[in-house]
Amino acid sequence: MKVSTKQATELLAPAGSLESFFAAVENGADAVFCGLASFSARAKAKNFTLQEVEQLKGYASERGVKVYVALNTLVQEEELPQVVEVLLGLEGIAVDGIIIQDMGLYQLTHTWFPGIPLHASTQMQCHNLAAVLQLEQLGFERVVLARELSLKEINHIHNNSTIAIEHFVHGAMCYSISGHCLFSSYLDGRSGNRGRCIQPCRRRYHHNNLPGFYFSTSDFSAIEFVPQLIDAGVTSFKIEGRMKSAEYVAAVVAAYRMVLDAPSSQRKESVVNALATLDMTMGRSTSHGFLQGIGNKQLVVSDKKGGLGKPIGRVQRVKKQSVSFTTADILYVGDRIRIQPENDRGGSGFILRSLQVNNKKNKRAAKGSFVTIPLPRPIDVNNGDIIFKLSTGKLFTTSWEACRRRLSKAPTQTFPVEVTIDCGQQGVSVIGRARGVTVQKTYDVEMFPADRTPLTIGTLTKVFTKTATPLLKLANLHADTLPPVIIKPSNLNAIRRDFYELLAAALTEQQNKTKRQKTEKITSALVQKPFAEVSTKAAEQLYVVTDQVSDVEAMDGYPELLFVLPVNERFVQAASKATIQRKQIVWDLPSVGYDESWSSTVGLVEKLLQKGFYRFRLNNLSHLHLFKQQHHVTLEGGPWLYTLNSQAIAWLKGQGLVGYTFSIEDDKKNIERLLREDDANRAMLIVYANVALFTSRIQQGGDVKNIDLVNDQGSHLRQKQEEHLVVTRGERPFSLVGSLKQLRQQGCVNFVLDLQGVGLLTEEGQEVVQAFYEDRPLPNTTLFNYERGLR
Repeated sequence: MKVSTKQATELLAPAGSLESFFAAVENGADAVFCGLASFSARAKAKNFTLQEVEQLKGYASERGVKVYVALNTLVQEEELPQVVEVLLGLEGIAVDGIIIQDMGLYQLTHTWFPGIPLHASTQMQCHNLAAVLQLEQLGFERVVLARELSLKEINHIHNNSTIAIEHFVHGAMCYSISGHCLFSSYLDGRSGNRGRCIQPCRRRYHHNNLPGFYFSTSDFSAIEFVPQLIDAGVTSFKIEGRMKSAEYVAAVVAAYRMVLDAPSSQRKESVVNALATLDMTMGRSTSHGFLQGIGNKQLVVSDKKGGLGKPIGRVQRVKKQSVSFTTADILYVGDRIRIQPENDRGGSGFILRSLQVNNKKNKRAAKGSFVTIPLPRPIDVNNGDIIFKLSTGKLFTTSWEACRRRLSKAPTQTFPVEVTIDCGQQGVSVIGRARGVTVQKTYDVEMFPADRTPLTIGTLTKVFTKTATPLLKLANLHADTLPPVIIKPSNLNAIRRDFYELLAAALTEQQNKTKRQKTEKITSALVQKPFAEVSTKAAEQLYVVTDQVSDVEAMDGYPELLFVLPVNERFVQAASKATIQRKQIVWDLPSVGYDESWSSTVGLVEKLLQKGFYRFRLNNLSHLHLFKQQHHVTLEGGPWLYTLNSQAIAWLKGQGLVGYTFSIEDDKKNIERLLREDDANRAMLIVYANVALFTSRIQQGGDVKNIDLVNDQGSHLRQKQEEHLVVTRGERPFSLVGSLKQLRQQGCVNFVLDLQGVGLLTEEGQEVVQAFYEDRPLPNTTLFNYERGLR
């Protein structure tokens, strides 16, 4: 059971831009999270350089605000040296924590940068207690729980763990479970797992010829559930929005600050006032997400366009550089708007720099006014396009230039200096110590006998307090015995300037030397691949993944195959009765498993172990916790335990896994490199699959179990209810069949045909297997990112 004292509640705000950072701090955020130009799950945000993060840290620390840096993307092999440079920089800045998804990044940080606090991103798919306990064991200080959890489920995790719990309370929600979406990557290579999602879920689709926004979720707002979330164990209230404006951040932070600070007797009133503040953010329609359970019908309202903003009119007149319309709301110069067509085409957003009311310039337009607004750039606009108001400029008015000036005055990181001074016959000897560096120098300076006001430690302290460099700060000055002498102030200042210059240079050189040495050690370690000790090429092996029970009975006819079967009651019963060798089956644990079904999964695994089955494919951190007490089992990593780099592979090996599966969204260049640099015998490559584009906990309406959808471009999607989840697949399967000769030449020996939804014994399944043995390309398939590259 949980044994810990009550932690203070933290309000955590997004800082996707410099303006948003100041908006968050000024309106009461206890902490901010920001991203760098690389390795951030919001690559389209403005983000920051390491130097700017250092300035943010200095400004925030002075005000008691923490700074966390999001490095929550998957990392490819060639990017590891850059990651090392980033971690070195963040270690020097002493950020308050980093938010990560990739276990390769965990491996690097845990091994080489143990002083950096680790936060588990929601991209890690932590949706049950076992996953959280595994994170505790690994040394994470905080977990950002999956957004699909109810208050009851959050409370269960809190009551049985000690890790700090962070949870989103406001902002956009994904239709898919975070970290489980390949949709954007599947369409054009821009991966949500790498911060480049193109948000295809916000587009219009058609079902039975009825257009709708079937995947576009409402925004999440938990402002009315603040007390319940505190009682459930949430200590950090996270606001989504690194892509949002500073005006948005200012309003949302102010609203939640209002409720968090309100005494219980005024809580209801504070919520009413907070809702009025949130109304100014012009967001999408909101829902309470999954807090009350999975049956929330407001999560997706398919007949409502999922775009941000408050609709305020339709374009009535278009000129070359302006549009006119009748506004249904007050407009101010400085407001942010978007013009959105009715079709699937993306809209255009911009800030109003001027406006005309009835052909006269004005700074304000009343509701019902006929206004004309200039277009900031050439935009394809048509009569009837909807105009949305995104935010009002009245919420936060500080310009980027003003923010930049304020940040430039922020204190940078300083190192305390211990100074010892001795005045003797040889002159003035000064010794300085800072961060393990010691500098000593004796200065030949003229000293005069003093009759009345001799040199004192107070005088020396006053002089040496001025270090003349932001790198150093005088902590203490020692001077045991000072003779009764006078030294000219100009000479003392000259000594001070020269000495601090020497000390700063020595400290910088030491820092650079330490950094170089550490970089060399890490770089050397990166060359040592986790499975490289195995050199003999193994025999080729074909795995077949199936979700058809009828395939179990046919296994006797395919002794050369390994079958990957789902861990559920039907398959456990069928496999237990079949006369097959235990070594021919690998049991596939579900990548998504909530606590309501966890005991059932544990029971099935125990039953399989008792019946002599011993091979399991793991797809979630929770599975590692499940098997930590088990011996005589063979564990392999499935595709949802992402391995895009050798450090992630090394981590899996350290957890006792004997192999790993390449991510289905990985590309040729990265796969080739990993096969070349590591032992290919341990790698499994999926060469055929009906790609699960995304998996959701949002339930379909009615009794419908399967839905076909088509977008405005004619591309089809197939949606299927599987247990308590909804899985959406693309119309074209992924296939590398036809390229097997090249893959074999690269060293690949373990191939996977994922026939879920098809089965081995069907005509389609037999065609896939036959094409594999003939190395013949399959029609109407896609290479996914294999050739075009993963971005």
